[in-house]
Amino acid sequence: MDNPVIVAIDGPSGTGKSSTSKAVAAKLGLSYLDTGAQYRAITWWMLNNGIDVNDPAAVADTAGKAVVVSGTDPLDPQISVDGVDVTMPIRSQEVTAAVSAVSAVPEVRSRMVEYQRAAAASAAAGIVVEGRDIGTTVLPDATAKIFLTASAAVRAARRSTELNGTVSVAATQEALTRRDAADSGRKTSPLAMAADAVEVDTSELTLDQVVDRVVALVEQKLATVR
Repeated sequence: MDNPVIVAIDGPSGTGKSSTSKAVAAKLGLSYLDTGAQYRAITWWMLNNGIDVNDPAAVADTAGKAVVVSGTDPLDPQISVDGVDVTMPIRSQEVTAAVSAVSAVPEVRSRMVEYQRAAAASAAAGIVVEGRDIGTTVLPDATAKIFLTASAAVRAARRSTELNGTVSVAATQEALTRRDAADSGRKTSPLAMAADAVEVDTSELTLDQVVDRVVALVEQKLATVR
């Protein structure tokens, strides 16, 4: 097959998307793009520029002002806004609490989708793109589509661990539930599994097992189109 390999990995928070996507990209020799980080980056910019993130009109008016640049190296996926490295700052609780509201604004999604499609088009060998609407909206013609899931309890425990226990599992699960509802219920490109995606439940699997499963699914898909 001459066309670049495009792997879409979707799913809600806490399912292991980022860790899985980076590892799969590294194993297959592909580029990597974290679209969630892009929405976090634009959210960080708005918070730092005094934009009311709960005012869709204000968010829409400024959606095109920030310049977001995403690294596509799965071993070091840095991201910057207007030349400032925001790889760590975008993971703050403040950004996490605001990102669903910002990413629900159509003008924001339109701008980010342009970035995402351009990144996929420029990846010579191919790319693994993770997010919530990759297989359904951003790259509907992806070579392989994977949708990761996990139980709410497992997802909350994982995210609480990532936060070094600074937030309780119960509070984390409540926050995840709210974000799931916001992401699944938004009018523009909601979180959803593509009809031709393969669902992988990561609840009882180790990261290595998930990565092996996804790599096998991609290789199976490639075998059918070559």
